Amino acid sequence: MSPTPDATVVFFVSDSTGITAETLGNALLANFPGLSFQRRTIPFIDSVEGARAVVREIEAATVAEPIVFSTVKTPEVGETIRAARARHIDLLSGHLTELEQSLGTTASEQLGQFHTVGDTERYFARMRAVEYAIEHDDGQSYRALDQADVVIVAPSRCGKTPTTMYLALQYGLLVANYPLTDDDFPTDHLPRAVRPYTARCFGLTTTPLRLSQVRHERRPNSTYSSLAQCTVELRRAEDLYRRTHIPFVNSATKSVEEMSAVIMQSLKIRP
Repeated sequence: MSPTPDATVVFFVSDSTGITAETLGNALLANFPGLSFQRRTIPFIDSVEGARAVVREIEAATVAEPIVFSTVKTPEVGETIRAARARHIDLLSGHLTELEQSLGTTASEQLGQFHTVGDTERYFARMRAVEYAIEHDDGQSYRALDQADVVIVAPSRCGKTPTTMYLALQYGLLVANYPLTDDDFPTDHLPRAVRPYTARCFGLTTTPLRLSQVRHERRPNSTYSSLAQCTVELRRAEDLYRRTHIPFVNSATKSVEEMSAVIMQSLKIRP
């Protein structure tokens, strides 16, 4: 891995998938927006031999001191990794010990517990939610729309699908999304298909320039992607949200995670 000039090299090392190390590590790195980071995830390091290979990779990566975020439970493996010349941040050790003391029991030594199926009922609820999201993506179906926890309404390419899928996968929520098109205007009300569910509706918007850029990747040099068309569609959508009193958020300034949190808070959803 050749480091980018002025970028701090960051390793996420895990005895499982590395998702937890990435999530927690990136949450900490996000507090330093002015710095540049070059990231590398190394999963499934569950032996001393594997840990030694990681040490060699860390020390060969850069002349500057890298940062290593780790979620490794086996003491011998963790100690081996900490031998690398780097700044080490163990994301489990201290917190796991505190939790053991609070719960009055020791943590399981089995690896990868966070990403196993675990609670079977919760797992299948998420899978059902994903199936529901796929069926109801972009207004493809109105079947069982009354079962939806959330109905996302927005012009095309404002972030409806990624937000829908995140809410389904992460929280098991039944989410449908409906695209606002020219056929839905002019109107003083939400489109007929979603009007009975106004209390569950949430709107997305973005900036005209951002929408034009995203649409241009799909249909370059078309009316659909023109700045004028995007400006008109977003203005109509935001006016509609205000008239119908449904909450909305600008997707250009927020991540999918942030938008999902705003949606649940606004609609008072407790997953």
